[in-house]
Amino acid sequence: MIVVFVLVGLAVSAAFGALHWYAWRRLVRDTTRGPGLARRTGTVVIVTGPVLMFAALIAERTGAPFWLQRVLGWPGFLWMAFSLYLLLALVAAEFVRPLVRRLVEREAPAEVAVPRPERVPAGTAATEPEPEPEPEWGSAPAPESKQPESAGPSRAAAPSRRLFVSRVVGGAAAAAAVGTVGYGTYGVLRGPKVKRVTVPLAKLPRSAHGFRIAVVSDIHLSPVLGRGFAQRVVDTINSTQPDLIAVVGDLVDGSVKDLGPAAAPLSRLKARHGSYFVTGNHEYFSGAGQWVEEVRRLGLNPLENARTELAGFDLAGVNDVAGESEGQGPDFGKALGDRDTTRAVVLLAHQPVQIHEAVRHDVDLQLSGHTHGGQLWPGNLVAAAANPTVAGLERYGDTQLYVSRGAGAWGPPTRVGAPSDITVVELASKRA
Repeated sequence: MIVVFVLVGLAVSAAFGALHWYAWRRLVRDTTRGPGLARRTGTVVIVTGPVLMFAALIAERTGAPFWLQRVLGWPGFLWMAFSLYLLLALVAAEFVRPLVRRLVEREAPAEVAVPRPERVPAGTAATEPEPEPEPEWGSAPAPESKQPESAGPSRAAAPSRRLFVSRVVGGAAAAAAVGTVGYGTYGVLRGPKVKRVTVPLAKLPRSAHGFRIAVVSDIHLSPVLGRGFAQRVVDTINSTQPDLIAVVGDLVDGSVKDLGPAAAPLSRLKARHGSYFVTGNHEYFSGAGQWVEEVRRLGLNPLENARTELAGFDLAGVNDVAGESEGQGPDFGKALGDRDTTRAVVLLAHQPVQIHEAVRHDVDLQLSGHTHGGQLWPGNLVAAAANPTVAGLERYGDTQLYVSRGAGAWGPPTRVGAPSDITVVELASKRA
């Protein structure tokens, strides 16, 4: 097993190195005239970026000092997103490059070969050529001395054109990557937007018609997204004035010791029927037991394979599948086994893949997160291959599944093509 892990790691490192060599070649070597400050600076950037990225990942997973995680987090994780879109832009640019080259050659003025000056022997003063005598009135003009016609662009001009094309194409690719990552990062930092979805439930009584659940997942508090971000999420949730708040996992990426202060604003969540929490896979990377106790101290109600009866329906929650490695995995029998099946039940489960067990236990609605909607396009294609639903509402038999894209972001604080959200799910009774 260790050998396989090492081989996979070497293969990934080799591929990552090859991609960065390609980026260096297109952005640094092809756009500079030779060794110099510009080439050295570009080389340092291309080499330092991935080093910081791997350092940030290692620091987070090994629990390095929090100050070090913060120092490495911003540049390291942003490079992860930037390198993705830079490489995509450079690959797209390969199809544009021939068109730009053709356009430059068409628009370039015809070049005239300039004769080389004659060599003057040492010790001999250079003499200027005598001016041609002006022709007398009425006489025929003197024949012009013919210069050799240029057979085409000189060899010295060709590298200049190639350099110009490389700079235009490479600069456009870099600008596209910077713009994409910049806009995607701004979208995360400004906070999630509110979505509203109405879900009809056959078993829901008329008295519970219009019950509103604010669903928030994947906040991912971290050395990058801290207390200020948590406060924006809390303010957005409270502004919807929900009846109940459901935090469906991946609240944090770090220990209670480091991120406890960042999570403190969660104590200000307000809902008539309280706030509930289930674990996500990242809680098990961060000390799930400690975080369960911390969110309870902050006023949230953890549902660890448990259920509570509300007016009109049952609310249940199961642990994330990542907890199986610690003997704390999901237990649907414990959470749902002895309930009154004539009542509607809403299940909080972090990962959409848990829908199959939910169907077997006659759950009416499962609320999940985990996918981030792909977070960074084309990551939605990868997320679709690993999850039954990437985002939104879908039906599986008599069970409905709603998947939130999440409020925050893991790794790069950036989203492209998958905007963050907090969803207000309004339950509707078919008897109303």
